[in-house]
Amino acid sequence: MNFRHVRMLLLLFTMILWNVLLNAWILERTRQINCFSYETALYSFRKHRVSGELLARMQEEAEEKGMSEKELLAVYFAEDGSVTDPGQLAVEALYAKRYQPQAYARICGYLSAVWDDLERFPVGTVASDGNAGVSFADSWMQSRNFGGERGHEGCDIMASVNERGIYPIYSVSDGVVENVGWLRLGGYRIGIRSPSGAYFYYAHLAEYAKEFEVGETVLAGTHLGYMGDTGYSDIPGTTGNFPVHLHFGIYINDENGQELSVNPYPMVLYLWEQQGKYTFGETKRQ
Repeated sequence: MNFRHVRMLLLLFTMILWNVLLNAWILERTRQINCFSYETALYSFRKHRVSGELLARMQEEAEEKGMSEKELLAVYFAEDGSVTDPGQLAVEALYAKRYQPQAYARICGYLSAVWDDLERFPVGTVASDGNAGVSFADSWMQSRNFGGERGHEGCDIMASVNERGIYPIYSVSDGVVENVGWLRLGGYRIGIRSPSGAYFYYAHLAEYAKEFEVGETVLAGTHLGYMGDTGYSDIPGTTGNFPVHLHFGIYINDENGQELSVNPYPMVLYLWEQQGKYTFGETKRQ
């Protein structure tokens, strides 16, 4: 083999090696760019559809890796629920934290806002009727038409005894009262901003437990009022347009200050599992 052939072989080897390295770099760079989609994560986070069984597996994996389950959940939402292996989610969380730190941290912050301050199931037992129960289901973004076509932005906790003013309503968290009084859709409502930033909204109250003031601090378990059927009218005090229930909503503000609703069903279910079912009994949830 002459020198010319050696040079050609070396050149060919160099080209092959360069091509392999270039392809690896392109693949890695593509993965860095696409490892976390904020838009997908935000949309999926708002839907918040994740099973309790998967959440439990995420928590186990996160504890083993010295992470928070919210870090895995953020990636799960960024993948729109397509990746369900907690180990793989943990690997992708490290990529997201390294290459998309701002977007990743923002979604983790939203998760902390809606989960970290939850302490109490929002409905209490009826003193005069030990058999009075409640039920609830995932109805987020189901169609509603009063006031125009819109999506339902809450979780309705329905009363088995359709009587206003007998079911006590409690704050699920510590917080500060931001809004109180009559709304056309929500009737007598109260909105409380929790320490982590979520806005918890309680609507259709029959009456308030006391006269609350905007800026007033409340604690988790504070008696807010009684379940009712007020609303769907510009006239304060209107009742009877729907069955007695509590409309419970959760909202966050995004990076632009826009208020966004989040499906509260998983949080209501969590509070039910932690407290509600022991108060009302296992059969009260739909």
